Amino acid sequence: MTEHFPEAVLAILDAPEFATLATIQPDGQPQLSVVWFARDGDDLLISTVQGRRKYLNLVADPRATVLVYPKANPYTYVEVRGTVTLTTAGGRELIDRLNAEYTGGDRYTGDDGSDNVRVVVRLTPTKVIVC
Repeated sequence: MTEHFPEAVLAILDAPEFATLATIQPDGQPQLSVVWFARDGDDLLISTVQGRRKYLNLVADPRATVLVYPKANPYTYVEVRGTVTLTTAGGRELIDRLNAEYTGGDRYTGDDGSDNVRVVVRLTPTKVIVC
């Protein structure tokens, strides 16, 4: 069952705050990545590249958690638990949009120069915790 974001946290989720994405490694240990994200209705969107550890983890097990804590008030946070879907459709557009929001740049140039396949990670919440 999809959970909706409380109105009180939308300002945090709509600001360019860094988040920590937790995925599950093949051995069951958590793996954490600091990520940019965007809210799309009641989902969170994250960009990654095919073949990276977080991508491989999510292919094997789509459960994930995102923790967002605003830099201006780090003792306030939003934890979003749920499952993800992965698609390459819109992958380049998402990373460029996130780059514009977080850095002001037009096109993301942080890739290693190869023809990386960008992936949209769509996290649909099953539980939202606000503290």
